[in-house]
Amino acid sequence: MKKCAYLGPCGSYSHLAAVKMCGGAELMPYGNFHSVMRAVEAGDCDCAVIPIENSLNGGVLQNIDLLQTASGVVAVEDMTLPLDHRLATLKGANYGGISRIYSHEQPLAQCGEYLVNNFSAAQLIATSSTAASLDMVKSFSDAAIVGAHVKREGIVLSDENISDGKNNFTHFLLVRRGEIDETVRSSKIYFSVTCAHSSGALLDILEPMRAGGLNMTKIQSRPIKDKAGEYRFFIEVEGDYSEKTVRKVLKRVQNSAKSFKLLGAY
Repeated sequence: MKKCAYLGPCGSYSHLAAVKMCGGAELMPYGNFHSVMRAVEAGDCDCAVIPIENSLNGGVLQNIDLLQTASGVVAVEDMTLPLDHRLATLKGANYGGISRIYSHEQPLAQCGEYLVNNFSAAQLIATSSTAASLDMVKSFSDAAIVGAHVKREGIVLSDENISDGKNNFTHFLLVRRGEIDETVRSSKIYFSVTCAHSSGALLDILEPMRAGGLNMTKIQSRPIKDKAGEYRFFIEVEGDYSEKTVRKVLKRVQNSAKSFKLLGAY
């Protein structure tokens, strides 16, 4: 049976995504995203499920960087998961007595307006995952932000979604070791590029996509470590990587760039 790494423990949003994307595999929880990606690189797991973008917070920057630096790891499938954040407390707790709220940094940010309006004096404490935050709820002063799917004896969830945006979604990628299979059809292609620090350099990279009819669905810049003022662009386009014409367009993009890395086709 294949092994799939995810940010654990059981009950995290990554676990929920892993169940949906590779439910037939043996699901292996890890304590942080570095360990998740390292497990795939080292061959300890065959694949991993990682969040890459949230509709409220934007890109999950750590995972974008990890996918860029990972050796021989590519994204082969994607999924959009709706998020339903709930405030978890001990049964019998009074919201007025809550002084500490635990969760992963993403839900803490995604529920920022709710937390300011209702718990402005509470200490917000980041944990490795939403599921891990539940272990920190030990007294009536403690609360956690977890998914509505989480169930635990003695824990009560808020009646409503506390996210700042009720239509809150996270885009997950299934990544594995190897290269993109040119025979497998795809709807989107994800890659990164760098360009010269000169006028029109980015346009030179984008022009082949326009001429080749590839619709760009996303572009994001990230600073290049140890190179102040220089940036790498992460781009997603609609396209079938199995088509030779599409690969020719990407080749022209690569020829116009200082560096090019194919991150996935799904």
